[in-house]
Amino acid sequence: MKPTILKLKQHILIALGYFFIAAFLGVVLRFFRVLDIPVNYKFIVHTHSHIALLGWVYLALTTLLYRLYLSNQNLDKRYSRIFWFTQMTLAGMLCSFPFQGYALLSITFSTLFLFASYWFACFFVTNTPKKIKNTYSYTCFLIALGYLLLSSIGPWVLGIVMNTLGPTSVWYRIAIYFYLHFQYNGWMIMGLLGAFFFLLESSEIVLGKKQFERFIWGFNIGIVFTFLLSVLWVNPPVYVNYLAGFGAVLQMAAFGYLFRGFLKLKITYRGLFSNVQLSMITFLVGLLIFKMSLQLLSAVPYFATLAATVLDFTIAYLHWTFLGVVTIGLFLFADIFGLIRISERSFYVYIIGFLPTEFLIFYKGFGVWQNKPIIDNYDIILAIVSIFIPIALLLILKDNIKGVYMK
Repeated sequence: MKPTILKLKQHILIALGYFFIAAFLGVVLRFFRVLDIPVNYKFIVHTHSHIALLGWVYLALTTLLYRLYLSNQNLDKRYSRIFWFTQMTLAGMLCSFPFQGYALLSITFSTLFLFASYWFACFFVTNTPKKIKNTYSYTCFLIALGYLLLSSIGPWVLGIVMNTLGPTSVWYRIAIYFYLHFQYNGWMIMGLLGAFFFLLESSEIVLGKKQFERFIWGFNIGIVFTFLLSVLWVNPPVYVNYLAGFGAVLQMAAFGYLFRGFLKLKITYRGLFSNVQLSMITFLVGLLIFKMSLQLLSAVPYFATLAATVLDFTIAYLHWTFLGVVTIGLFLFADIFGLIRISERSFYVYIIGFLPTEFLIFYKGFGVWQNKPIIDNYDIILAIVSIFIPIALLLILKDNIKGVYMK
């Protein structure tokens, strides 16, 4: 095994380790309603969200980017400096958020992380070979990095708002939603699309230039306009709902157009993917369609208000995107490109943890909405089912640590 690939496998294992910590903290948060746990709930929420987004997704995506484009460029030493500086910021957040929430140390490490992401983006763009910069995959990755940088405006504005208008200001929530929207729907989804197009290019499957350009313009205009879905809770003029709905429709139409284009190519996928990879692709497509349908539904004023007032719907949607679309997408492409191995056992244990918890959270939201009673022992059931997610991650770590360190 090439030394660079071995190091990148180790980096993915570190990312998975952060994901396990985030998932474990998620279980702790679920057990808060069942047991008396002597920690600050709000501080654990902050730790959970930061480590999940930055420790797992950011590290996994940047490692994937390096693997696909830069691993043959003799840049390991320079990349290692960025990687380990990023680890310092993540370790700082992990050691400060649980004990003080948003305070001097945690804010300092969060800010340093932003600089680490700027450093990586600059490193990637300046070192990618010129011959690759005309590919569809690079275009997607470049746009993804643009959204990563754009999303960072949210934390900067958040600091200003906290010191001027205070956390009760509407701008406080808008800054958070701005960050989350362009992280989830911009940086993460476009990053996964970049990996998808890289896979096609590696298999010499090429979509027509016009088709790609129409898809990429339509989808990204949709990303920008669907940010307005995040501000509908302030009851803006009704035309804002129409613009948000237009963005959601445009995204669905862009994906439909892309899918239609591939159907015309009459590609056979038999033999290209393993059984577990085909299962992940099937789940991924279904999860993505449901996610975009929820986006469209939330453009309707009634449902926009509902999503803002029933917290369970918001949590369910965010987890659907993060634990479903983004994480399964990362599992898929990290497996395809040889960074980790996902066994059928570990994947289906993960699904056993993911789908029932999503069902239960949506179910509770529906009960609150319709003023219906919730089943007895709901909190205990939700907490117990949630345990399957960190168990699945432990299985993945066990399989891959054995492969990387015990040869």
